Amino acid sequence: MNGGDGGHVAAAPAGPPPPLDWKFSQVFGERTAGEEVQEVDIISAIEFDKSGDHLATGDRGGRVVLFERTDTKEHGGNRKEFEKTDYSISKHPEFRYKTEFQSHEPEFDYLKSLEIEEKINKIKWCQTANGALFLLSTNDKTIKFWKVQEKKVKKIANMNMDLSKIVGKTNVASSSISSNTNSHIANGGSKDNNKSSTNLINDFKFPPGGIPSLRLPVVTSHETSLAARCRRVYAHAHDYHINSISNNSDGETFISADDLRINLWNLEISNQSFNIVDVKPTNMEDLTEVITCAEFHPTHCSTLAYSSSKGSIRLIDLRQSALCDKHSKLFEEHEAPGSRSFFTEIIASISDIKFGRGGRYILSRDYMTLKLWDINMDSGPVSTFQVHEHLRPKLCDLYENDSIFDKFECCLSGDSQRVATGSYSNLFRVFGCVPGSTEATTLEASKNPMRRQVQTPSRPSRSLSSITRAVRRGTDSTGVDANGNSFDFTTKLLHLAWHPTENSIACAAANSLYMYYA
Repeated sequence: MNGGDGGHVAAAPAGPPPPLDWKFSQVFGERTAGEEVQEVDIISAIEFDKSGDHLATGDRGGRVVLFERTDTKEHGGNRKEFEKTDYSISKHPEFRYKTEFQSHEPEFDYLKSLEIEEKINKIKWCQTANGALFLLSTNDKTIKFWKVQEKKVKKIANMNMDLSKIVGKTNVASSSISSNTNSHIANGGSKDNNKSSTNLINDFKFPPGGIPSLRLPVVTSHETSLAARCRRVYAHAHDYHINSISNNSDGETFISADDLRINLWNLEISNQSFNIVDVKPTNMEDLTEVITCAEFHPTHCSTLAYSSSKGSIRLIDLRQSALCDKHSKLFEEHEAPGSRSFFTEIIASISDIKFGRGGRYILSRDYMTLKLWDINMDSGPVSTFQVHEHLRPKLCDLYENDSIFDKFECCLSGDSQRVATGSYSNLFRVFGCVPGSTEATTLEASKNPMRRQVQTPSRPSRSLSSITRAVRRGTDSTGVDANGNSFDFTTKLLHLAWHPTENSIACAAANSLYMYYA
């Protein structure tokens, strides 16, 4: 039926979108069977920029590697121009290696007799300007501000004088000199035999009126190269290891967080920061929780959220006071009576939080679950996704081998309709978070991402929690799930990122970067 004023058709409420069909796109640094991975090559951070045209990774060796998108540049037009053409633009995102640079080096704190690893903990993209890329990278103690820009390589013409036109005593000598133009130096001689060449030049007879072929050196630019330059170094502001950095939407400031404090920086000022959150008690024996992650709101420059090891998320407003000891909102889920155990606080610790693109939702990851929070509703999460429920009987084993302290990251799609996080055996999971959605897809970081979903034909389809239910015994680090697939606690997918505008995910399995699209 047509509306009376606008003529719009009254549409029925849209249901949840259908599950995505994920496909392999690319892999960088793929390992061959049995190849040993060097510790310094393991990827420790992944981040898309806001446009999605660039991707950065950091590794444990302190290197930052940049990739750029190529499929949108092949035809040299924008999306509107593509829509006018006859061919389809359904080609999946493709990236290529752009450049890399050494961001951090290993250091030693002589005052505390402490070694500082070069491992990159986080990377954040800043606003671009004049065709240059800007990003922040941090290890445990030091944050660096990098500018990556194309520079023209200037070359000088090989010769400024054509010696073959000079009338000399020996034509053979002059021709032998002119045939070796690449090795000439400023005085017309050769680098290998300066003395003999100088003698030949001295023997030349210059014609009356000079030499018509004498010309000035010409500077030519034939190619460009990418150069990474460190613009600022923000150091000596954290007593504990930096676990997160986050850019503000104002484009001028950013925060850095360690276990007990959050500092506010100006990008242009490296020798001064403001402490805006301090949870350090007067007596350290009274310490009950630490800060695990902090992130600015994507659009409100005065709002940020930080998570704690007790499973809570605090929203603070920088306009309230200089030191934000009091939160404006607290998000936490109350545990059921009688459910408390030795592992309760350990598995409740939040390892990562992310704001949705619009800023209304916050996604958090603890060891067992993903939780989606509405910042307008602090009574509890709006959705909870079980990730490691099948590991609950194995918590003792996971505690003994320290796997229970693994810090898995999480991410949201650009439209906030889906969330994703990693797991063991290089698996990652994608969930639909629209009300009514039952999407729960398990993928493996390999060229065949769906092989983990092959069901046994004689069995009915099972829920996600039972797909990888363990039947292993003992304290070994491998086991078998319900489909007969082995899983391994020594291989873990900790880091992943969702493209800001498309259904494309980049994830790290050891030193390999895998990319998928749907």
